[in-house]
Amino acid sequence: MQELRDKYIQAIGSAADEAALEELRVQAVGKKGEISLKMRELGRMTPEERQTAGPALNALKDEINSALAAKKTALADAALDERLQAEWLDVTLPGRDRRVGSIHPVSQVWEECTAIFADMGFAVAEGPQVEDDWYNFDALNIPGHHPARAEMDTFYMHRAAGDDRPPHVLRTHTSPVQIRAMQAQGAPIRVIAPGRVYRADYDQTHTPMFHQVEGLAIDRDISMANLKWVLEEFFSAYFGTKVKTRFRASHFPFTEPSAEVDIQCSWEGGTVKVGEGDDWLEVLGSGIVHPKVLEAAGVDPSQWQGFAFGMGIDRIAMLKYGIPDLRAFFDSDLRWLRHYGFSALQVPTLRGGI
Repeated sequence: MQELRDKYIQAIGSAADEAALEELRVQAVGKKGEISLKMRELGRMTPEERQTAGPALNALKDEINSALAAKKTALADAALDERLQAEWLDVTLPGRDRRVGSIHPVSQVWEECTAIFADMGFAVAEGPQVEDDWYNFDALNIPGHHPARAEMDTFYMHRAAGDDRPPHVLRTHTSPVQIRAMQAQGAPIRVIAPGRVYRADYDQTHTPMFHQVEGLAIDRDISMANLKWVLEEFFSAYFGTKVKTRFRASHFPFTEPSAEVDIQCSWEGGTVKVGEGDDWLEVLGSGIVHPKVLEAAGVDPSQWQGFAFGMGIDRIAMLKYGIPDLRAFFDSDLRWLRHYGFSALQVPTLRGGI
């Protein structure tokens, strides 16, 4: 029995890992282990032999189990020491608070636009989201027969029978803010008008409510060259890389001449990268403010001229953060923020969340 003890005590002491230790446990005290088989032999012994062998076998079994438990603890301690030596993390430091909230991407891009245009001398102008149709359409040279004035495209406010006030709409763009700003301040003027707008449209790239930022600059000698410089400066600052633009002739009732603006990009594996490559992506509409718009706002078009532009805040947020579906911005489950790797601003914000 001493030989059996020495065999397993030595083997347990030399075990290199928990797998080897478990194998020794099975060999020694498992159901078919050597010590277990010895204990089964007690039934064939005489009472006198059992009085001597029984206590000795029980003591051996207890000693082997104790040695197994001690070795298992020692192996665990050694593994922990090895891990602590290999890792630089100090487990005694207090836990770090985890950020559980973040500013919404639309709010962040809203603030980024405001800050970038502020560096170029643009103030922020605001106006009502429920507009009368003169500010939303007529003052912007959009005639009564224009498709944008149809109820299938625009949300009109309900009127009770006998209510003869002018029609009111949920504004379809922030352009009415430009009219109000020119009426209030006159010329020269340099403002941006960020805000919510509403149109009767809904799919992967359109929602009934979305966000725009429009810009207006009126002075004596402003030209399309000034417009191009402002836009290239904005996109380069916003995307963090030099961005080229391309102007394409277009038509808008409130500008003449008018231009769609594309930015330089490349497509790789279904992902767009701005500021490189040979492709182009349309991002906004722009042009020289139409004389009729200046007249409607009380500005003399023979003395003043300028440019205007408008783009979707949600769309440029999608471009910057790689979000493919516009509807995700308004989903009630905001886990998609982490899915797309969006991180919160680390500085105080100009506005509250959406």
